Amino acid sequence: MIQSMTGFGKSLLQLPSKKITVEIKSLNSKSLDLNARIPGQYREKELQLRTLIANSLTRGKVDFSLHVEVTGEETTAAINPAVVKNYIRQLKEIVDGDETELLKMAVRMPDVLKTERAEIDETEFEGIEEAVSEALIEINKFRTDEGLALEKDLEFRVTSIERLLEAIIAMDPDRIEGVRERLKKGVADLRENVDENRFEQELVFYIEKFDITEEKVRLDNHLSYFKETLNSEDSNGKKLAFISQEMGREINTIGSKSNYAPMQQLVVQMKDELEKIKEQLLNVL
Repeated sequence: MIQSMTGFGKSLLQLPSKKITVEIKSLNSKSLDLNARIPGQYREKELQLRTLIANSLTRGKVDFSLHVEVTGEETTAAINPAVVKNYIRQLKEIVDGDETELLKMAVRMPDVLKTERAEIDETEFEGIEEAVSEALIEINKFRTDEGLALEKDLEFRVTSIERLLEAIIAMDPDRIEGVRERLKKGVADLRENVDENRFEQELVFYIEKFDITEEKVRLDNHLSYFKETLNSEDSNGKKLAFISQEMGREINTIGSKSNYAPMQQLVVQMKDELEKIKEQLLNVL
């Protein structure tokens, strides 16, 4: 079963004095491109969180955010009294003002607030890891649900190409007969006598250049392999994209060899379906 690279997961962790929100969203990318937004107090744990996410999401452009909202009285910022008093003393030397007004001016000065680096509580971080794991479960479920929709569309497109191939196989004898008749008419229009045996030999050689038997067989095999891979446990977007490239090669060759308008119309329809398949595969994990 395939998975989409598009997904979203969210989890909330409520602590006595803070609420922590974890959000993970992903879009398609050739490899894992992880962007993390984490508050400063948790920076030392960033690598650990990145590893946790990378082990679950192997591909995609992933945005991970950890938002902390303080709901209690807990704070890491405090007023530095010594700095405030020093500012007031210096201001008094400049102007004789009211203490309250001088205080208002002093608290706007640099270094009035000091921020103490809070040590990470391991129990709290374990809760954060659990919240991240819950968000990963949610985003993977989202990816799986999206993958089911992608799988149905890809199966529909491949089946459409199979039906078009069946139509090409059915009309191929008429195409060859048409080529034969056009050549005979061309020779007749020249009003020249030709050696029939030699003409048949040249005709067979000419028709062989337009033979698409191998292309039809290979395309049929690629279509079967695509479906088989789509439903296998190790199915992935890169492998399916490679098979679709091989399908495109055979379809293009059939189109260039056909020399027959009704068949070329079917080839155009095949190419249209294949392009839609390739577009969808860009989002397959």
